[in-house]
Order: sequence, then structure tokens, then C-alpha cells
Amino acid sequence: MLLAKERQDIVDTCLFMQREGLIVSTAGNVSIRVGDQVAISPSGVPYETMTAEDVVVYDIDGNHVEGDLKPSSELPLHLSVYHATDAMAITHNHAPASTALSLVVDEIPPSHYYSAMFGGVIRVAPYAEFGTDELAENVTNALKGRKGALMSNHGAITIGSDVKKAVNLLPVLEYVCEVHLRAMASGAPIKLLTDAQMADALEGMSSYGVQPNKK
Repeated sequence: MLLAKERQDIVDTCLFMQREGLIVSTAGNVSIRVGDQVAISPSGVPYETMTAEDVVVYDIDGNHVEGDLKPSSELPLHLSVYHATDAMAITHNHAPASTALSLVVDEIPPSHYYSAMFGGVIRVAPYAEFGTDELAENVTNALKGRKGALMSNHGAITIGSDVKKAVNLLPVLEYVCEVHLRAMASGAPIKLLTDAQMADALEGMSSYGVQPNKK
């Protein structure tokens, strides 16, 4: 079986998203790129019964390579992002706070310095029907220079150099969205970070969690 480890990693990642309450039913999808091949979760398969064999493999140009099931309807989106970025993994979810915030803003204002973890102010891709080339283009544009974005009236997406880094950003993004929604609901003015403060946060996040090498 091609990409056996990556296909199992996708199953495990889908189950993590389910446990964390980041998805509803079979919504959401995960993919991992290895060279010119992409493993992606199948369409409509319950995560609790999904196996590595259910995960399908396509090449970067959208040609079927291995697997018997239909791929996620968002295959065009995943392939578009891989073509445009250096991402090696993509996770997409329909969590409540990020989905709700995508209905009311065109970007998440710099209300929390965690936005720096995504490369700056988090954009909201304009709505387009799921599975379409238009949605793929909108989201790819929203991800320019970013590790995450919201998808208007839809959900959220994160990317990373591996699937753990990609999926670990999803709960952070959901937290940022939840905090901003609660602040909006208060009706009070929302304190936003300045460009300088965001720049400092971006610089700080670039080395956050990096430990010195042991001698």
C-alpha cells in the first residue's frame, strides 16, 4: 500500500479533530503530500470506522493513483494549496467558533497575538460552493503568507510542514475565533494590537518553543 504511514496519520488526525469537537459528522478533511503524491481522506466515511486503506492517493495534478473510494470533495482545494505553497499537510474543519466568525468578518482583526502563529491577521476567503475551483482559488489566495484562514460560511483551514503542525493550529485558530466572538458579543469596544505590536509578536513567534541544542 502506497504511503501507508501517511494514510494512517490521516485517520489518526481525523479522529483527533473529532475528539476535539472540531468537526461535525463526516465534515472536514485532511491530506498529506509526499513528493508529487497526495494522500487525502475519503468522502463521507465516518471517522470512527475509517481505515488507512480507505484513504486515497492522487498525484499533484489530480490523477488517481491508489484507493477504491471517492476522495474528499475538497480535493481541488488541497491540490491548489499544494501548488501555491510549501505546505506538506492540510487540515480543514467546520468548528463552531471559526465557522460563526466567518459569517460576520472579512478578516480577524488583531485582537490576540496568537494571530502571529498564522503569519499575521487571519483572512476570510470569500464564499464559494464546496468542492469548486472557485473555492480552491479563494482559499489559496487567503493563505498567501499565512498558515491558516477562515472560509466564509464554511469553516477553517490550516497548513503545515507536517500533519501534526497543521492540525495543532486548528484548536488555536478556534480559540482566537471564540475569544473574538465573545468580545464582539459584549458590545464594548475591542482593543486591537497595533502594527508594531503584531510585528513584535510575529518575531517572537518565529522562535517560540525552540529549545537550545543539548551539548
